[in-house]
Amino acid sequence: MIEPAAMQDGTTEAPERPKGPLRRCIVTGELRPKPELLRFVVGPGGVVVPDIKGILPGRGLWLLPQRPIIEKACKRQLFARAARAQVVVPEDLPLQVAQLLRRRCLDLIGLAKRAGQAVAGFEQVRPWLASRRARVLLAAADGAADGRRRLKALGQALQPGLPLIEDFSSAELGAALGRDKVVHAALADGGLAAALMVEAARLAGVRPEDEGPTAA
Repeated sequence: MIEPAAMQDGTTEAPERPKGPLRRCIVTGELRPKPELLRFVVGPGGVVVPDIKGILPGRGLWLLPQRPIIEKACKRQLFARAARAQVVVPEDLPLQVAQLLRRRCLDLIGLAKRAGQAVAGFEQVRPWLASRRARVLLAAADGAADGRRRLKALGQALQPGLPLIEDFSSAELGAALGRDKVVHAALADGGLAAALMVEAARLAGVRPEDEGPTAA
């Protein structure tokens, strides 16, 4: 989940709408920019494959990043209709999508760390907020609630409007950031932070209802 911080006037920051080519959801018929959709392709053996990065060869089959939409496409054979061919739809396709998006988010956090665009630990995050270097905050879902509130309040005080992502466990954040466990972290402004917010928003839409935010 991405929680936008409140602005000084009490409103919340509206996420920047992705630009670029539009694609149509095969379930709803809605036209959306590609980053707002999920791409699937028909792979070897006619198997429907999630293409989270949008780089696999083949004709794209696009869906809104919402679990009920994916389930409807599977149940009503809409992948076959859109592909105009017989396809094999894995029973666990919605779960595959959620797992791949989760992995993608953690990979982006790791890339940001290696690029010098991420810091871990409350005391390391504080100066980034003070200098307005942070673009997105991370708080472990299994961290103390008062710690998350403290981080959110600090972000609101020093850098209003900063989004807060609380989807990952301290162990997951630690693995991505090269530490044992991480409860608080921040990413600097740049392409990696922007990509993380896109992927975290898609993950929020496809996570199983009974799956907690810390599930691997």
